[in-house]
Amino acid sequence: MISTRGRYALRMVIDLAQNQGDGYVSLKDIAERQDISKKYLEQIIMILNKSGILKTARGYQGGYRLSKSPDQVTVAEILKETENGLSPVACLQQSPNECPRCGECITLPVWSGLKDVMLNYLENITIQSIIDNYTVKGTDNYII
Repeated sequence: MISTRGRYALRMVIDLAQNQGDGYVSLKDIAERQDISKKYLEQIIMILNKSGILKTARGYQGGYRLSKSPDQVTVAEILKETENGLSPVACLQQSPNECPRCGECITLPVWSGLKDVMLNYLENITIQSIIDNYTVKGTDNYII
């Protein structure tokens, strides 16, 4: 299950993509548009800034922007950072798998396959494709 942090991070990144233009976007403006606590967004900003997804500028006219164009940022990238991975089970979060039963676990291929399908799906959705899909009415929209 994707947490509130992951969902809010995705909304924040989409907001940045839609509003950054040639400049930086203030956290206050994002918080107001998305109806998310500025304090909560500050926690998310730290994670995404540290991962290199965002750029920061301080001072007057400062704020945040994407470090890459929206067509180069995937949903998987954002969720991997904010959700501490996207494994459906704890044992797949570690590489190599340190579970003492992994060599004999009959269900491990099921969870491994689910992880692969999820990652493949999320790695093929860019921020730009979400924005484009939202603005084109009458098409199948992604539901996040």
